[in-house]
Amino acid sequence: MWFLNYPEGWSLAATEIAPAQLLIALPFSLIGGETFGYNMAMLISFILAGMLMTAWVHHLTKSITAGVVAGTIYACLPYWQMHFLAGHLNLCGTQWIPLFFRGWFDLLRPEQDTQPKRSAFFAALGLGLTALTSQYYFFMMVFTAALIGLIFCLSQRCRLLQNRTFWMGLLRFVILAIPLVVLAEIPFLMLAGQGRMPDRNWYSASMYSAGLTDFFLPATNHFLWKDLIGQHFNRDLWIEATLYVGIFALVLAVYGFIRRNNSQKTLWTILLTGTICALILAFGTDLHWNGEQVRVQLPAFLQTQFGPDKKPVPLPGLLLFKYFPFFAKQRALMRFGLFALLFVACGAGVGYTRLIENRSPQQVKVVFLIVTGLLVLDFFPSLQKPMAIVQPRAVDEWLATQPADGALMRLPFELNDDQYGTYLTLYNEKPFIGGFFNAFPPSQYLHIRDTMSGFPSQESLKLAEKLNVIYIELETAEMIRSNSAMQPEEIEKRLEAFNLEKIYQDEEVIVYEIP
Repeated sequence: MWFLNYPEGWSLAATEIAPAQLLIALPFSLIGGETFGYNMAMLISFILAGMLMTAWVHHLTKSITAGVVAGTIYACLPYWQMHFLAGHLNLCGTQWIPLFFRGWFDLLRPEQDTQPKRSAFFAALGLGLTALTSQYYFFMMVFTAALIGLIFCLSQRCRLLQNRTFWMGLLRFVILAIPLVVLAEIPFLMLAGQGRMPDRNWYSASMYSAGLTDFFLPATNHFLWKDLIGQHFNRDLWIEATLYVGIFALVLAVYGFIRRNNSQKTLWTILLTGTICALILAFGTDLHWNGEQVRVQLPAFLQTQFGPDKKPVPLPGLLLFKYFPFFAKQRALMRFGLFALLFVACGAGVGYTRLIENRSPQQVKVVFLIVTGLLVLDFFPSLQKPMAIVQPRAVDEWLATQPADGALMRLPFELNDDQYGTYLTLYNEKPFIGGFFNAFPPSQYLHIRDTMSGFPSQESLKLAEKLNVIYIELETAEMIRSNSAMQPEEIEKRLEAFNLEKIYQDEEVIVYEIP
């Protein structure tokens, strides 16, 4: 992207590109603009997630109402709601995951798969579209699916490896998946090959490791429980840590597991394996409880070697983080929890079929209404937040009329690493030396950050000229809010001392031009 991190440019592979989500947004963007397209892509993802989960459970149970129950759970997960509120377009793209596991589960049960070609196609399509939506989900889904396959194979004493139908299905799946996966991964592999996608540090991975409480606490925006949860539990990481499985969904899944029949034993083995694997992986590198790292005192004979301080309790994710390829590229390991929620939703749909077994059509209708009502009630959010209308500022409309012969820089300088500043380039149409660099800041930005944080100075002004910066946007209101060391009046005097010309001013922003 040439107009971000100008003039070096910025590879969008440093964050999530999500072309599959953008493709959904495109037609709506052409009709009503970028914001409309963005919101429609989020809402359509919600609908598709419910539909594809419904289709998967209907395929497993031959019951459309069981599919609707599972689809309702999966589509309404508080996990999705939190990322919707945060505007995470990529992480709201959960819709392709049920499509993949529908095919993958069938491939693992070749003796029950009547249409192996279709299973391979669904698995490949789900994998490819997930790769084109979120690299987090792609990596985690492949890792979880491989673990499920390995453990299930071992539990069957490797009989699966002797099944020719399984190998043929697996081969079809790989061949069909390659084109979309390669298309999705090329930008990220190129960036990693250039050394511009370093590993995360252990501290961030530990901080974003889930605890058991995260799966049992209702969302902090629940219409009934929000105040209670917010007052008595640590929800500082509420966006990522909202992994509530749903008490009624869990009851249905447990009921189905207890009352499973012989034809469902293999399915439940796979579902249970997947749930346990996803939970362990979501717990991350070390043990957490209520949003806090659990630390224990080592026995005396170990303190001589490791010190007297309390130590964190390591989990399997720590070994994976240290030694497994690409695992340390991830920060929020708790996102593995989504797959546990997926399998519980599927299990709840299967359990629902046992609940309505041998009931009259009228009784089935009543049970369906009660179950779906309880599920919606369990997940229903508070609706107090008003809709926000995103509009350009007056300064951005003015900048759009100015010559485009140089770049824009914002003051205070930390505003250059900001989502809002990146979004405003749609309106001001000026190359921007910043961008939203929270994941992997580019080399140019890291190089100039310390110098530019002291702007205005002789050194920073020379660097700005080298970067072809023409417009300096002094955001006075933001500077006052941030309690900056220099007040706007002082910066104004220094800018004028360097012969920068004031060319625009309103209540919140002053724009200077570098001659």
